[in-house]
Amino acid sequence: MSKILIRGAQVLGGEVQDVLIDGELIEAVGTGLSAEGAQVIEAEGKVLLPGLVDLHTHLREPGREDSETVLTGTQAAASGGYTAVFAMANTFPVADTAGVVEQVYRLGREHGYCDVQPIGAVTVGLEGKKLAELGAMHESAAGVTVFSDDGKCVHDAVIMRRALEYVKAFGGVVAQHAQEPRLTEGAQMNEGIVSAELGLGGWPAVAEESIIARDVLLAEHVGSRVHICHLSTAGSVEIVRWAKSRGIDVTAEVTPHHLLLTDEMVRTYNPVYKVNPPLRTERDVMALREALADGTIDIVATDHAPHPHEDKDCEWAAAAMGMVGLETALSVVQRTMVETGLLDWAGVADRMSVKPAQIGQAAGHGRPISAGEPANLTLLDSAYRGEVDPAGFASRSRNIPYEGRELPGRVTHTFLRGRATVVDGKLA
Repeated sequence: MSKILIRGAQVLGGEVQDVLIDGELIEAVGTGLSAEGAQVIEAEGKVLLPGLVDLHTHLREPGREDSETVLTGTQAAASGGYTAVFAMANTFPVADTAGVVEQVYRLGREHGYCDVQPIGAVTVGLEGKKLAELGAMHESAAGVTVFSDDGKCVHDAVIMRRALEYVKAFGGVVAQHAQEPRLTEGAQMNEGIVSAELGLGGWPAVAEESIIARDVLLAEHVGSRVHICHLSTAGSVEIVRWAKSRGIDVTAEVTPHHLLLTDEMVRTYNPVYKVNPPLRTERDVMALREALADGTIDIVATDHAPHPHEDKDCEWAAAAMGMVGLETALSVVQRTMVETGLLDWAGVADRMSVKPAQIGQAAGHGRPISAGEPANLTLLDSAYRGEVDPAGFASRSRNIPYEGRELPGRVTHTFLRGRATVVDGKLA
C-alpha cells in the first residue's frame, strides 16, 4: 500500500494535523484528511518531526565489521529516527580515495535502512602529511562534500589551510577533530579536579580551544567553510561565538553525551565513559546546552562510535574511546533540551534535521513537513519513559553509557521516502 495517513500528530510539537503520504512524497497536510485507500497510523499525542540527519557516524565498514556494519549501523540509525547519516572516514582501508567512498556509498544504497553519505579523509591514511584525493572523492558517484580526519586532528596548519582552499572550489567543508596532539599525549580524561584526584592523565580544554581558534582564523583567511566536530568546552563555545560575530563561515556540533554526562562519571573507572573528547565538567555541560539553544552550536551529532565487547571490557587505560549513540540521541536531547525548556520541538528539528542536512548538503532531508516534500519523517512518543536496555539495540555494539538509566521518548515510526523503516518501535 503506497498511501499512508498519519492521523492526529503534533507536527513539530505544535498544531495537531494529519499527514498523507503517497509513494515517496507527502501529498497533503491538514485536518480531517480522507483515509480512503490508505494505511492509517494513529498518532494522537505523538510528535512528528522531519527525519533526523547525523553528520557524524562511525559505521566501521570496511574493516571493523566486528563492531558495526553499514546494515547494522543504519538499522540503529532508523531505530533512533534517522533517515540519513554521514559515515566517517576512519575505516580500514581509510576512506581517502574515490574507490573506498564509492564502496561505502554502494553498501548504503544496497543495505541501508537510511541514506548513507560517506565523509572523505582530509589526508592520506589520516596521517596528516599529504592531502587525500579530495577532488576525486567529490567527483565520484558518492559526491563527497564533507571531509574529516576525525579520530585524529589535522594538526599541521599548512595542510589545514590547503584543505580549506581545495574544498572551497566546490563548496565543500572540512570537519575538524579539534585536538592539539602534543597537549593530549597520555591523556585519559578531562584535566581538572577529578583527574587530579584519580591520578589519570589530564586532557586540557585548551587542547581543543587552541585548534578551533587557529582554524576559524584560517577559514576567515581563505574564505572557506569549517565545521567543528564534537565541541565540548565552555571556552570553545566562546571562540565559535566570537568567530560567528565576525562573519566567519564556521559551524559546530555537540554530542548528546556531552549535553548530559560529566567527568564525575569517570570516578567509576567504567571504560564506557571513556570518550574522545572526554566528558567535561558540569560548567561545560551547561555552557553547551545554552549554546545549542541560542544557535552558537548549530547541530547535535552523535559521534556514534561502536566497539566490540573486548575493547571496552578491560582496564581504563587500555580501553578504546567512544560510545554508541544513534538509538538514544533523540531521548537525550528531549531530556536535556526540551524538558529543561531550552528548545521546543521545532528547535530540535532544526538542530537534528534541518541544519545538519544543510551543512552536509543532504538533498531531500531536513525539509519542511508540507505537501510535495519527500516523506522523510520521524514519529516520536514523547510521553514514553523507560530504562535503556542495550540488549534490544540494533547496533552490533553495546558500549552505551545510559544502560539502566531512565530516558524519555521512543521513536515509534521512521519513514524513508515514504517507506516505513521502523513500525511500532521495531525495524520493518
